[in-house]
Amino acid sequence: MKLVRLSSVLHSIKSHLGLRNSLVVSSYSTTTTSSAEQGKKWSVTMPLIYRKLSAIGDPTVSIVPVLDQWVHDGGAVDKGALQLMIKELRYHKRFAHALEMSVWMTDRRYFRISAADAAIRLDLIFKVLGIEQAENFFNSISKTLRTLPTYTTLLKCYAYVRNVEKAEATMDKIRELGLAKWPMVYNILLALYHRTGNDEKLVSLMHEMEENGIGWDRFTYGIRLTAYAAVSDVEGLDKTVTRMESDTSVVLDWTCYTAAASAYAKLGLLDKAVAMMKKSEGLVSGKRSNIAFECLITQYATYGKKDDVLRLWQLYKEKRKVFNKGYISVIPSVLKFDDLECAEKIFEEWESKNSNYDTRIPNILIGSYCRRGLMEKAETFMDSVISKGGKLNEFSWYFLATGYLQNNQPQKAVEKMKEAIAVCHVYHKRWMPEKEVVAACLEYFKHKGDVEEAGNFINLLGDKNIISVDVQDRLLNNFLQEEPNLDALSELNADDALVGDGEALLEHEVDHIGDSSI
Repeated sequence: MKLVRLSSVLHSIKSHLGLRNSLVVSSYSTTTTSSAEQGKKWSVTMPLIYRKLSAIGDPTVSIVPVLDQWVHDGGAVDKGALQLMIKELRYHKRFAHALEMSVWMTDRRYFRISAADAAIRLDLIFKVLGIEQAENFFNSISKTLRTLPTYTTLLKCYAYVRNVEKAEATMDKIRELGLAKWPMVYNILLALYHRTGNDEKLVSLMHEMEENGIGWDRFTYGIRLTAYAAVSDVEGLDKTVTRMESDTSVVLDWTCYTAAASAYAKLGLLDKAVAMMKKSEGLVSGKRSNIAFECLITQYATYGKKDDVLRLWQLYKEKRKVFNKGYISVIPSVLKFDDLECAEKIFEEWESKNSNYDTRIPNILIGSYCRRGLMEKAETFMDSVISKGGKLNEFSWYFLATGYLQNNQPQKAVEKMKEAIAVCHVYHKRWMPEKEVVAACLEYFKHKGDVEEAGNFINLLGDKNIISVDVQDRLLNNFLQEEPNLDALSELNADDALVGDGEALLEHEVDHIGDSSI
């Protein structure tokens, strides 16, 4: 997938280059140039190299030759700009390419790796190669690089794989080095204890924070609220909210109250949840207000508060410029109340203001039509989208496939599934069909007695990396059994999510360790 935030990257790079003079390294020169000269050089070079990297969507294709050619042609190499590109690649989940750039940046001996660089690389190695390779990298770096950022990232890696023993050992090392002075380190372990049901250890660790004079931050409060909700402790929730509101060391923002609202809602205390939402609204301001409005709208819809959804939607449009994500939040929210007419009006509003089609938005209505059995309307709507320049993706066709299955039209369902598989990207697993849908398609082939078509369908799933080679072989071998083997399809529904509502912000925070150095 192409990176779409080129303008923001260039703005960041220009800002970076405008702040200070820095040594620009090229294959021909190591002279210091002025900020103005650098800005002029980057204004020409950066769009070219960034577009070239953006176009390489296959993570198995190396970006190193592109980087080497860039330097060979006299392109400048600025560490800050490279770090910004690594940050952007991580943002777009292009982890393999971000890792390649990180290694290239230091192995070509342009720059010495810092502790922040090492922390980011450790995170990338974990995401691309797994925990064992991450451990090997951490053990290979010098002691001077084993500072808070790298230890914190290692702790986060162990938390991801839910290895309590190694996470605790890492935390002991952090304590031994005198680095356990900030709540973020504790938050990672607290979140792990919550995920693994270690409530006693969670409480004990919070006591340790208090004994050591380490104040709670908003993430700590979020985890504590989520943990109390998990054990239906209303009194604990009330006390935590009271403590949070009286804690002068914490700057409360809208997320603190949405976390509290979510916790109360899980226990069915909607009045308290809505009260927290009203307080959250009062703290919406600044650059993140778009995100705030979108989250609040979605959350109000979850609580069945249609009037609040529509009220906030109007306020959102009055206060801020609404981008695609705003429509992606409000249309499903309105559909929760089965108000198809209102959803269609909001879609028409979006369509009238946007010349470039974001397929995610019409897909919301396509999915809604199909769930309601309005297959003819869904097909007509898709034709309209295509006529207006929209490009359908795998989700568009998959919604149709599931709709036809629900309407007992398996032949059409199989046709649409083939369309979905054909257009999906082989390298990005953003779409994974439900195993029951795949099984229904195989059952259709079985009923027809069409072994050849079944084989073609299974091979297509394998070719597009939707199923592994092992699953592909097992399905082909077992196809003649009485029922398609659902066990072989279990990987299609694998859920890697580890984070609860109260921990979502913590997840974002620890994922960007090291970015502050840029």
